[in-house]
Amino acid sequence: MGRGGSAEVVVDDTDVLKPRTDTREYRCVGLGNALQALIISDPDTDKAAASMVVNVGSFSDPEGLEGLAHFLEHMLFFSSEKYPEEDSYSKYLTEHGGHSNAFTAAEHTNFHFDVSADYLEEALDRFAQFFICPLLSADATSREINAVDSENSKNLTMDMWRMNQLTKMVSSKDHPFHKFGTGNLDTLDIGPKKRGVDTRDELVKFYTANYSSNLMRLVVYGRESVDELTDLVHKKFSSIKNTGRKAEKFSGEPCLPEHLQITVKAVPVREGHNLEMMFPITPEIQNYIAAPSRYLGHLIGHEADGSLFALLKKLGWANSLSAGEIDSSLEYGFFMIAVELTDIGQEHMEEVVSLTFQYIRVLQQQGVAEWMFEEVRAVCEMKFHFQDKRPPINYVTDLAGNMLLYPPRDWLAGSSLPRRFDAEAVAGLIGQLTPERVRCSFSVTFPLNYESFYFVKSAGRTRLLGTPSGGCVGTQTDFFLYECAADSIRCSPFRIFWYSKQFEGKTSEREPWYGTDYIIERIEDNLVQEWSQAPTNEKLHLPMPNVFIPTDFTLRDPEPKGDHPFILRKTHMSRLWFKPDTKFHTPKACIQMQFNCPESHFSPEASVLTRIFTKLLVDYLNEYAYYAQVAGLNYSIVTTGTGFQVSVSGYHHKLITLVEKIIDKVVNFEVEEERFSVIKEKVMKDYLNFRFQQPYQQVMYNCSMLLEHKRWHINEFIEVLPSLEARDLTAFFPRILSRVFFECFIAGNLTSSEAEGLVEQIENTLSDGPLVKAKPPFQSQHSEQRILKLRPGADWYYPIAGTNPQDDNSALQTYFQVGQDNTHMNVLLELFVLAAKREVFHQLRTVEQLGYVVFLMSKNDYGVRGTHFIIQSTAKDPRGLEERVEVFLEQFEKDLQKMSDEDFKKNVDTLVEIKLEKHKNLWEESRFYWGEIEDGTLTFDRPQVEVAALKKVSKEELLDFVAQNIARNSPNRRKLSIQVYGGQHLVELKSAMGEPLQDDDPKPAAVEVATQGDGAILDSKALPRAAADRIENIYTFKRSQELHESLRGGKHPAFA
Repeated sequence: MGRGGSAEVVVDDTDVLKPRTDTREYRCVGLGNALQALIISDPDTDKAAASMVVNVGSFSDPEGLEGLAHFLEHMLFFSSEKYPEEDSYSKYLTEHGGHSNAFTAAEHTNFHFDVSADYLEEALDRFAQFFICPLLSADATSREINAVDSENSKNLTMDMWRMNQLTKMVSSKDHPFHKFGTGNLDTLDIGPKKRGVDTRDELVKFYTANYSSNLMRLVVYGRESVDELTDLVHKKFSSIKNTGRKAEKFSGEPCLPEHLQITVKAVPVREGHNLEMMFPITPEIQNYIAAPSRYLGHLIGHEADGSLFALLKKLGWANSLSAGEIDSSLEYGFFMIAVELTDIGQEHMEEVVSLTFQYIRVLQQQGVAEWMFEEVRAVCEMKFHFQDKRPPINYVTDLAGNMLLYPPRDWLAGSSLPRRFDAEAVAGLIGQLTPERVRCSFSVTFPLNYESFYFVKSAGRTRLLGTPSGGCVGTQTDFFLYECAADSIRCSPFRIFWYSKQFEGKTSEREPWYGTDYIIERIEDNLVQEWSQAPTNEKLHLPMPNVFIPTDFTLRDPEPKGDHPFILRKTHMSRLWFKPDTKFHTPKACIQMQFNCPESHFSPEASVLTRIFTKLLVDYLNEYAYYAQVAGLNYSIVTTGTGFQVSVSGYHHKLITLVEKIIDKVVNFEVEEERFSVIKEKVMKDYLNFRFQQPYQQVMYNCSMLLEHKRWHINEFIEVLPSLEARDLTAFFPRILSRVFFECFIAGNLTSSEAEGLVEQIENTLSDGPLVKAKPPFQSQHSEQRILKLRPGADWYYPIAGTNPQDDNSALQTYFQVGQDNTHMNVLLELFVLAAKREVFHQLRTVEQLGYVVFLMSKNDYGVRGTHFIIQSTAKDPRGLEERVEVFLEQFEKDLQKMSDEDFKKNVDTLVEIKLEKHKNLWEESRFYWGEIEDGTLTFDRPQVEVAALKKVSKEELLDFVAQNIARNSPNRRKLSIQVYGGQHLVELKSAMGEPLQDDDPKPAAVEVATQGDGAILDSKALPRAAADRIENIYTFKRSQELHESLRGGKHPAFA
């Protein structure tokens, strides 16, 4: 096979723009079947990956078969002519340390996987069969429709999905933007059957018509050379058929005139008020080099003094604001300004909109600032050239999407690098965001070779400009077409979506797919005119130059060199762990500080006040620290179970300056009553919105409540919060800092003297604070994290109703506690999970179709290890799900006994590869080390220690581990099941609670006899649960149990 011009493989000599610090090798190639590929060679990687994007998505769904493209995405994972065993692709990846996923977008579908680097070739071969010869069997088709329906069911109570579909509903029915893309049982099964349509036949037709190699883009990432990877791509993917199909173009605007100048009021599921202003715009992809949307998004979304958000915040009207381009394609785009309103802001919606237009007017009047563009460009260049390595699967997925949109030179950069200042392009976009814009109430002959038009207002005149076909909007190729007085032509090119529960009972329409209630109201012309002519608020202005943009990227010589963190400094008030960067050679650092404050969580009131304290700190810092965030410094301040935690990361140059500012705000903290009220309101909404979490999230929360020794329930927070006032926090704050011990971990491009000096300064600042002189805690006050120790033979279950009555989904978490951190036990537990999790997915999700959310994972609670099954389902109630788990385990134990020595060794080798997988960047490494510090385990060489133990483990030891800790009949097993019953399983909940059924209650579903996919009986047990095993009260239960020792602050010499 030749290269550089053969008919089979053509190497594109384009010099791909890549980060200066990137040592990987890239190659762009084209196969003889017109498939384009990007080859990435990384000799240092231990994970290989690939992603294929197909230029067809939900916009191409046939009428009456909504979700067909998404359904096809699901089906391609099942089997192929070459590999007919169902789920063999997923099995192969799991057996070799990998995983896979896919998603369907409006105009493309993306498939991706990763695998241990040594196994790329066969993984690629299996992956390629998706696009060469998938089976799409009738049996799998009929089953997998249920998985799509379950996925859609999961989304029905999620506002993100509901409101996104509402924006589509309020658009032209003739544009595919209007479509419902997920699909459900009605669109893919019931409806087609009624019309005599065979869904599988349509699936095959859709695949045959659209999955053509010329519409595909492939990224392959491996440790082999680019020549070897090129040969591999040619060998595996040249057989994909090229039907010559052209990618569909969806021309025209989604919004007709009747969809503009309107307010759509809708009722959300969750508490809160949200305002979204949406403007149809020319998509930035047509001029991504100038990046007008990025420039405007930066300014409109800014949060420092002079910004729109800073003013709304001062008025007490907004909690957050974001701005930028969304839902864009090559043909159309939307610019959205989204504001989370406070209760007071909800009453001032029109003023919020007016201020938004006033800020846009400021941008118009002051003109496009070249210095601001250069600042945006400098930050983007810095982030691009110093970007961290990411997991290969994430990297290839993003790049595959870029390949559909950009020329080869920009496949890596995409639109992330603004490179040309174009004032006219930006001005053109600003003109598209004004409250009044040209409607065609005049006559102009448009040249046929012009594909888009836009308007620019200046000096009291409106100019119409046109972009030639193939040109970029806002460039010098644009042609002047028409000019008139600005006031002579008007329209309102925007629409407002306004979400609040205050609109309940005031709506007139219901969105059909998710059931969102809404009403559409026309915005009167006089209101638009009022917004256009309102005087500009004097507090609105451009931001100041960003002093946080780093200029020092010098790499420090790491000293002292070492492979693991060590204690650099320790006093009665602090402990500093230090780890210089010896691997990644990047000008970045990471600082984690856990402030353990004994007084912070002694009661529910104390916990709530501590949370408000941390949120007020962030609130007060925002105008200053936002500049730091823009410049690549990230920070967070959050409450923990023992106090609060400050995390700061990013470029080392200005990082310590930001930390010092945060600590200064901590010690000089004062309560501003108006801001306290706003934060209190937000915190209450967050608590109340817990009711609308997914059932599987609710079981996980309740499991933590049952296992953690000291933890207040969210219902207690909801009870105490209304009575708390600003004066309570003023009185309580000194108690938070009265006794403090802070654990600090510093890693990256900082010297040991800088780290030590910073911690010493923090300690001195706390000890000599202007408001509180902090002291070290007493020995009896040092933090501890204790987990319940379930007794051998425990078989507890906790049945409760879901907190959202409108959610039909039920959920189960079945947890098996194994023991406290122990190397031999750890590796046996993880070996069990690795061997079982693929079978769990196949049997319980794929074959039995219990639900879309089905997984098995290890669980680590401050060093106490276990494993848990989590299933969310409408198909069965939690008791039925629990029985399916038990039946699965019985069968799996039998299968494990039959496992060959060769297969056992494969599992061991896979787990070894997973454990030895290198950290990709400083943050991954720091997260691992910080986790060891937080848990108190301090096993910084855990991968090496556990790999050594793994290599000595026998199959008999694994069988004994399962028999002792997992098997149903084991007297040593420690089991806890949390059962959340959804809206359609409330009768089953009564039965689980031992409550008598009423005459009008429907009969609860019986636990079915377990069968395999082929109908063979596996087990007929359906053991009734003893009432003695039922947990009726969390706190009574916790008081009756023993506790594991606390590893944090425990026996380890570091804690002495």
